[in-house]
Amino acid sequence: MDQEVLLLNKMKKVLTFFMLIGALLPVEAQQQMLTLDSCRAMALRNNKQLNIARLKQDVARNARKAMRTKYLPKVDAIGGYELFSKEISLLNDRQKNALGNLGTTVSGNIGTNLNSIITNMVQQGIITPQVGQQMGSLLNTLGTPLAQAGNQLGQTINDAFRTDTRQVWSGAVLLRQPVYMGGAIIAANKIANITEQMAANDLNLRTQTTLYNIDQAYWTVVSLREKEKLAISYRDLVKKLDSDVKKMIKEGVATRADGLKVDVKVNEAEMQITQVENGLSLAKMLLCQLCGLPLDKDIRLYDEYKETLYASYPAEDTTDVSAVSRPELKMLQNTIDISKQNTRIIRAEYLPHVALTGGYLISNPNVFNGFQRNFSGVWNVGLIVQIPVWNWFESSYKIRASKATTNIAMMELSDAEEKIALQITQSRFKVKEAYKRLLMANENIKSAEENLRCANLGFSEGVMESTDVMAAQTAWQQAQSQKIDAEVEVKLAQVNLNKALGTLQ
Repeated sequence: MDQEVLLLNKMKKVLTFFMLIGALLPVEAQQQMLTLDSCRAMALRNNKQLNIARLKQDVARNARKAMRTKYLPKVDAIGGYELFSKEISLLNDRQKNALGNLGTTVSGNIGTNLNSIITNMVQQGIITPQVGQQMGSLLNTLGTPLAQAGNQLGQTINDAFRTDTRQVWSGAVLLRQPVYMGGAIIAANKIANITEQMAANDLNLRTQTTLYNIDQAYWTVVSLREKEKLAISYRDLVKKLDSDVKKMIKEGVATRADGLKVDVKVNEAEMQITQVENGLSLAKMLLCQLCGLPLDKDIRLYDEYKETLYASYPAEDTTDVSAVSRPELKMLQNTIDISKQNTRIIRAEYLPHVALTGGYLISNPNVFNGFQRNFSGVWNVGLIVQIPVWNWFESSYKIRASKATTNIAMMELSDAEEKIALQITQSRFKVKEAYKRLLMANENIKSAEENLRCANLGFSEGVMESTDVMAAQTAWQQAQSQKIDAEVEVKLAQVNLNKALGTLQ
């Protein structure tokens, strides 16, 4: 019995332990600690625009491989069957009729001529009429077999000329090899290469834009978290003052008006906390959206819980503006290169084209051996040359238009380079300005803290009023807020400079 009780107690303890673990797990599972690098990694992995850019890069890569095949010969196989209502005839109807009656015609002509000869011979007395009559009877007897044999021979010739093409089977293997296309194939392959480079530059641009947005959202959350802490500290200060003033009102050393003024400050402090909390929630939702997380995901940022944001003075940037390689500039240069190659393609349309052709043709009936009903084929090789002769200056107009498009792209590149140089200079100034503002904010905090200490001391000794303390508290809050803004501004200014230089990664 004692063992059963002990076993039951152990089971209860184990069950209680697992219940506690189960109660704690959902809370821990809902929160996720994120660093700036982890946010960047998730954004690069989940961003839909980046995935689209990667697919476009894959499209460009396959298009470039497809364009390479333009150099190679193309081989096609075709085949078919045709049923015609009539066959092809090499003889007309008159010729067919003449061949069909060949024996009758020949025997009739021969009989007529021989009868005429026999008659002349009888008249001249060369032969007697009885002999002539016998010879005529003999000719008539021989004429019928001769006519039949001739007719049969004519019909045989007729049949030999039949094509028997009512049912035709045909097939062919065709080969085409470009020899000279005016440089169009070379230009098209260069365009495919440039398009692939442009897709890579577009991916780089979208990557930098995504990282820039992530950095902005991340440091915004950190800034709002610091301001939330500041708002809570300020509220605690005001509440302490409110408690002290109420005690003084009870003792008669402060007026009710002083208490109401402090109450207003307490309400303002509570409202500030509410506003900061709402802003923090929205900022976290934006960060979750950029990272590909659910909007209601409970996240914690590594830099949220630091005592202070360390913002060291950045190293002096010595990058030459002319050496800046922004993805936008690369894409504009790609546009110029594509436009130049497009001009070559247009010019190639009006140059001679040469192509080699070859193949094997098979058919049934066999057209190469008296239209026999069997399959037979023939090889063929040829050379095709196309030379444009006259196009009413169409080529000149198109080439001029294409060159004008190239000039437009070059002007856009020059304009973009000037604007980017200005942006880089401005970003450098902002980095220096942000760090100076941070130094000033640190000095202001020292002054504000000393001012608040003196105000609290004077108020406790009765030589200063509550309004002086509230003014000192407000100044302290503003100094702390300016320091938070300055620390975040230093980080964001450096991010802006890296983006302007095209080195954000």
